[in-house]
Amino acid sequence: MFPPLTPELNVRDIGKSLDFYIGQLGFTICYERPEEGFATIELDGAFLMLEQIDELEPNDDPWITAKLEYPFGRGINFQIIVIDLDGIYNRLLKNGYPIKLPLEQKSYRAGSKFINVRQFMVMDPDGYLLRLSTQTGVRQTCFLKTESGNS
Repeated sequence: MFPPLTPELNVRDIGKSLDFYIGQLGFTICYERPEEGFATIELDGAFLMLEQIDELEPNDDPWITAKLEYPFGRGINFQIIVIDLDGIYNRLLKNGYPIKLPLEQKSYRAGSKFINVRQFMVMDPDGYLLRLSTQTGVRQTCFLKTESGNS
């Protein structure tokens, strides 16, 4: 069963993309249609569909809405929560794969809580920005109100 949202990414070379997602990041193939240049892949419950495109121009293909230019992922990044963040990061470093944002510890406020994560970013071969992360903790924020309502 797939999650309610599974992004499908247009790629220029399905073999190169699968080498990256499987060999570098550790995804596995759920199923593929090699004759169509298509694969659905999964890592720790995160799913992606990859589809090789032959034309970068929209022409009559309803799936291509505008001319595609590298990097394909302009304006979007995909957060992928993983179990073995350090293993993936170290494998990328060992293989000399470029890291867009080095491994860091970060806290993000979510309502009345702060979520602590470790994360890093890479770009896939087609320019999709991937933020791989793992949660390291959650802490409650503390807002004190004075009698005048100021905090």
